[in-house]
Amino acid sequence: MSTQGITRDELHSMIRVDQAGEYGATRIYAGQLAVLGNRGPHAQEIVHMAEQEEGHLARFDAMIAARGVRPTALQPFWSVAGYALGAATALIGPEAAMACTAAVEEEIDRHYSQQLDRLRQSGAEPELADMIHEFREDERAHRDTALAAGAERAPAYPLLAGAIRLGCRAAIKLAERI
Repeated sequence: MSTQGITRDELHSMIRVDQAGEYGATRIYAGQLAVLGNRGPHAQEIVHMAEQEEGHLARFDAMIAARGVRPTALQPFWSVAGYALGAATALIGPEAAMACTAAVEEEIDRHYSQQLDRLRQSGAEPELADMIHEFREDERAHRDTALAAGAERAPAYPLLAGAIRLGCRAAIKLAERI
């Protein structure tokens, strides 16, 4: 079944991976806040970003339900992995927590941009395209906030950010399929 050049399976994969990513983001921020608290350095920025991710997740949850998309079977893993990543980077320090955010959001920006290009090329799914565009702008703002808060001053920033981006790419590929 094709929706103006995008198959049903491709569309479901897009929605599934995006919902999984937003869920993972909420867990990363939960881990960061558990370690840093809501009064520590950058706490207000983290709380604000976490609230936006909760809103993104709620909208993807609704889309999954409305369209009958199977969520990823890896959600229990994303719960633990996201929380652990957030907590571990926060334990390194506030700048490492911000480095985590910058790296994740850089990958999500790339991922959302690819999806948006695909949707706009096909002319399919304007509702999803609008949602992805809106969320991509939020993710870019999160990345910029993290960079302004000193992400690049985190210990071993290039290695930390590179490892996190690689993990994000792997998570995206897995959630698209499983």
